[in-house]
Amino acid sequence: MTMIDYLSENLWLLWTLVCVLALILEVSSGTFYLLCFAVGAAGAIVSSFFGIPLWAQVLVFVIFSCLCVFCVRPVVVKYLHTDRRNRRSNADALLGREGVVIEPITAEKPGYVKIDGDEWRAVSKDGSNIDKGTIVKVVARESIVVTVEVAAKED
Repeated sequence: MTMIDYLSENLWLLWTLVCVLALILEVSSGTFYLLCFAVGAAGAIVSSFFGIPLWAQVLVFVIFSCLCVFCVRPVVVKYLHTDRRNRRSNADALLGREGVVIEPITAEKPGYVKIDGDEWRAVSKDGSNIDKGTIVKVVARESIVVTVEVAAKED
């Protein structure tokens, strides 16, 4: 028995390979497109157990993949990426964060604040002096200078 004869009698192995490959590639991409092809391959695996011909298995694969891409994927993406528009990135993620003053902030001269291990040039929101070691909260950002205020003390 040759390899081709074996595969033609056990097409579920071929579809399993397609399914596993799609799942592995999906893990690296995270787009949920390849997951749909894995679902299509799973449908083809089930159909191969009923002994239907290869062309019908390919048709099942295409139908299940398309249904998943157009019906399931949009729901999954919407559910998993609900706050994408509200998510801050880069320096805008500093807004609302707390840090420690490492160089005093005065009305005449900006100081420096350490936030998550990074040092940022900082000015006071109301122009007041803020001493070294004070916990501050970032309220605004202008280029590479953050505007801070003394963080509220929790009891």
